[in-house]
Amino acid sequence: MINITPTQLRKAADIQERIQSLQEELGQILGGEVPTPAQTIEAPKERKFSAYIRAKMRKAQQARWTKIKGTAPEAKPANTPKKRKLSAQGHANIRAGVAKSMAAQGKALAAKPVKRARKKISAAGLANIRAAQKARWAKAKKAG
Repeated sequence: MINITPTQLRKAADIQERIQSLQEELGQILGGEVPTPAQTIEAPKERKFSAYIRAKMRKAQQARWTKIKGTAPEAKPANTPKKRKLSAQGHANIRAGVAKSMAAQGKALAAKPVKRARKKISAAGLANIRAAQKARWAKAKKAG
């Protein structure tokens, strides 16, 4: 577009005028406005990140630049939002709602399997394991 001559520019303008006149003629025939190709193209929707995610991305990028430049990162802004955690009551409410909606659909929630109590190793057993591990490491160090 930079190296266009005046004659090429005039030719392009004439073609554009013909296109517009043909579109107007088509609109008169069809009895309405015909959208131009520029009108039909929609811009892609812009993604929106939450303030928390933007802060995380900013922090990660600063860490990358710190690693590259070898400089200390800037101080974190005071208004950076903190990640909120759901309370136990909130989790219980969500579970109850899911169970209710599943029941309304005629589906049953699968019961969680009962976890067995973990076996605890005695102090003597732990001492034996530690001694055996130290012996293995000593043997490995000696072997090189």
